[in-house]
Amino acid sequence: MGLKCGIIGLSKSGKTTMFNCISNTKAQASGYDSAVKSNLGQVNVPDPRLQILFDLVKSQKIVPVTVDIVDIPGLTKGGQESGGNKFLAEIQQTDALIHVLRCFDDPMLPHPEGSIDPVRDKEIVDLELQVRDLGLIERKIAKLEKLVKVGDKDAKRGMEVLAGFMKHLENFQPIRTMEASEEDRKWIADMFLLSDKPVIYVCNVDEAAAVNGNNYVELVKEAVKEENTEVLVIAGQLEAEIAALDDPEDRKVFLEDAGLQEPGVNRLVRSAYKILNLMSFFTVGPKDVHAWTIHRGMTAPQAAGVIHSDLERGFIRAEVIKYDDFLYYKSEHACREHGKLFVEGKNYIVGDGDLLNIRFNV
Repeated sequence: MGLKCGIIGLSKSGKTTMFNCISNTKAQASGYDSAVKSNLGQVNVPDPRLQILFDLVKSQKIVPVTVDIVDIPGLTKGGQESGGNKFLAEIQQTDALIHVLRCFDDPMLPHPEGSIDPVRDKEIVDLELQVRDLGLIERKIAKLEKLVKVGDKDAKRGMEVLAGFMKHLENFQPIRTMEASEEDRKWIADMFLLSDKPVIYVCNVDEAAAVNGNNYVELVKEAVKEENTEVLVIAGQLEAEIAALDDPEDRKVFLEDAGLQEPGVNRLVRSAYKILNLMSFFTVGPKDVHAWTIHRGMTAPQAAGVIHSDLERGFIRAEVIKYDDFLYYKSEHACREHGKLFVEGKNYIVGDGDLLNIRFNV
């Protein structure tokens, strides 16, 4: 299952700079509102367990999990009403949003609102997402009205449910904060509402605030303390410059000089996994060591289906080795000999880091 994150924020918040520090693809960052298309990139999910397994198994290659990144051109205040912010439609298919907030001063880069205020910026972007969602819901209600006129009782119920979601939006609240049953949420599932997506807030700071943040960051943390989210502090310009270095050792040295233990991309991906309730399992062999992403709580057949639909359809059993056991005994054979290879059926809940060998018949 692929993971896709959309980067959003106001113009001059440093979104494209942030994109460049986390993505394998680099884009041209500009101090002007000149972007005419979204930037598309990909990042490998950092997982040190892959290299350890690779060294033990002597595989030919490592296949990490990848995350797709979409950098949406800067949003503008009132853009929805004026026909702007047309790029928002591009992130309807994303799994989560990375909301970049400008938390640095730079007189050479004027803020579109005239001052630095990340909490205000957050509210502006939130409103733009909510306005778009309102439009989508209104159009769906209009369609359901026609069905109600011909006696469709389900459509009538749908209109009542959607009216509740509309009221929530009109109170300037994102859909993700509304308590609703799974049955009610089915009425909005096909719209991929933007304000329903999980959000990670990234405070884009200057180099001086890279380690401990600044007053702007504290304001953001206070503003979102009631949300089920995470606030990350990343010095986008600094990390983009470090990420551009070819030598991994050079990148490590520059990070340490800046007082950073790891790249911001590592923290960002971990946060995305946490907020989306994701984890990884592995398949290992002479050809490759392969990481796969699943939702926590998935059964062995469901995990098999992530590899290939045939494996889920014809699932017989899963041979499972816990990562720590494999690390201790060094091989599948040794794990089998010491009773650390388990044969599990269709009800087995896959654990983080499990090594799976799927037996199937189609």
